[in-house]
Amino acid sequence: MRRYAGERIRAAVDALEDLVGGLTTAVLAIGALLWLLIVLVSSIVGVGILLIPGALRVVRSVADRERLRLSRWGPEILSPPPASDRALAGLRDPAVRRELVWLPVHSSLGLTMGLLGLTLPLTALQSLTFPIWHRLVAPEDGGPGLVSWRIDGLADAIGVSLLGAALMAVLFGAGRWLARLQAWPGLLRLSPPAGTDLGLRVAQLTATRAAALDAHAAELRRIERSLHDGTQNRLVAVTVLLGAAGRALARDPAAGRELVERAQLAAEQALGELRTVVRSILPPVLDDRGLAGALDGLVAGCALPCRLDVHLPGRCAVSVEATAYFVVAEALTNAVKHSGATGVAVSVTMDVVNRRLRLTVSDDGCGGAAEHDGTGLAGIRRRVEAHDGKFLLISPPGGPTTMDVELPCES
Repeated sequence: MRRYAGERIRAAVDALEDLVGGLTTAVLAIGALLWLLIVLVSSIVGVGILLIPGALRVVRSVADRERLRLSRWGPEILSPPPASDRALAGLRDPAVRRELVWLPVHSSLGLTMGLLGLTLPLTALQSLTFPIWHRLVAPEDGGPGLVSWRIDGLADAIGVSLLGAALMAVLFGAGRWLARLQAWPGLLRLSPPAGTDLGLRVAQLTATRAAALDAHAAELRRIERSLHDGTQNRLVAVTVLLGAAGRALARDPAAGRELVERAQLAAEQALGELRTVVRSILPPVLDDRGLAGALDGLVAGCALPCRLDVHLPGRCAVSVEATAYFVVAEALTNAVKHSGATGVAVSVTMDVVNRRLRLTVSDDGCGGAAEHDGTGLAGIRRRVEAHDGKFLLISPPGGPTTMDVELPCES
């Protein structure tokens, strides 16, 4: 019985989480729908035609966020290839048309189900506890939620509490069905047509493997430059200084000792640069303290106030932890340098069932981040996709900026 009750509670909490997540994407869908309508109206006079490709990209971004959400509790939904930058070609794209059909449906149905999932437990909790505080409410004001009739005493308050128990039973019994109803438009319209999954998957794997090779080559070039321009030159200087010191010791011991001290300083600098290169390959703190400890040290050194929330019941592969560490490090660097934010929040959790590591980095800055702006976001995407992971960036002008990353723990 206890096990059954625990399963029902977990199922209700999962359903509530899905409904609130769908509410988030529904709000984004409403914003995208309003912007699309503005662009279409302005296109009547010719002004908005140039804005259509950008509006379609906004729709694609919201749809991709919904695909990512649905993939977390069901089969993975692959994103279609990028739409054309030309208005007519973009509108002819079957994937774009399916997204345009999904947008108004999710804006209405997703919002309704999300609000229902958000208010239902709050109303049930208020109603259940109403006998405790019913004296604080005037009898003619009724009770919480839908209770608008007069409450004259404890008996009426207990009746409201029974209504709260019924609402809680609805949440436990029908929460998953509400979540499925909310997800139905996305599963129907955002999933690729039958027969295209394999082709999309092959194209995606080809692109990510090519990006992984490019990223690996770029990393090797960076390490080579660091060793050649820094450590190697320091060691050459050490060799020259030691040779000069050996020759000077016989005729001028004081000058020889000075040269030895300079050689020692150059050797220490070379050692420091070599340690920096080693840390950039794989931070030793990951081995010593694990990902949670490494991120804790990373956040502690951030120039902005940063809130860290880590829930990791186990360890992932070393390469996955290293990728997660570098993703957070690059995201924090971007927030400090470019966002103008006053605070950053980092969340890292592990989906034990699906074996997925999830990272979310958000800031309250000015937004407008883009991968082509040279802020390292393209490098983050390459690192993530090299592990067959998912990368989603939402950064509207004015903020806030949210980066969602998923990595398979088995990589």
